[in-house]
Amino acid sequence: MKIVVAITGASGIELGVKFIELLPKSCEVFVVVSDSAKIVQKLEKKRVKLYQNSEIGSSIASGSFGIDAVAIIPCSTNTLAKIACGVADNLTTRVASVAIKEGKTLLLAPREIPFSPIALENMLKLSRLGVIIAPPTLGYYSNPSSLDEMERFIIGKWFDRLGIENNLYKRWDDEKSDISRDI
Repeated sequence: MKIVVAITGASGIELGVKFIELLPKSCEVFVVVSDSAKIVQKLEKKRVKLYQNSEIGSSIASGSFGIDAVAIIPCSTNTLAKIACGVADNLTTRVASVAIKEGKTLLLAPREIPFSPIALENMLKLSRLGVIIAPPTLGYYSNPSSLDEMERFIIGKWFDRLGIENNLYKRWDDEKSDISRDI
């Protein structure tokens, strides 16, 4: 699978980096970063090809390149708004625009809470176009006991939506659930 991972915004970049680190070796990974240079240093030694957001003419921005999926983690509300309005003024928004045009899987992980009515309208608009809107939301049934387990749950759910097999989190199991017995 060829996957583009774009990291935007300032808060939550750790989830984007961890997402990349947990991708299976079988994935061909292309990473676009906004001006958050501190993550570039972490990724330079990984098995990824790095792009600056200003490289709008790069190969990954072309529909003929053959990307299978795009994940923007985290997705700032600025990036969300640009994608919803068709503004493709940087590599991240151009790749997202091409993913929509080509009918490819596009996953956005909006990071700000609470969401404003404008952000919610943008998410609804994109969702109606088939874009996966998946904020980093915890599922408490996984009974996480650490930050790492919480992150693995969220990333595992994103992998599920992207069709990437994983065993990053504890899945729902009626037999082992205390919830059904407590009701």
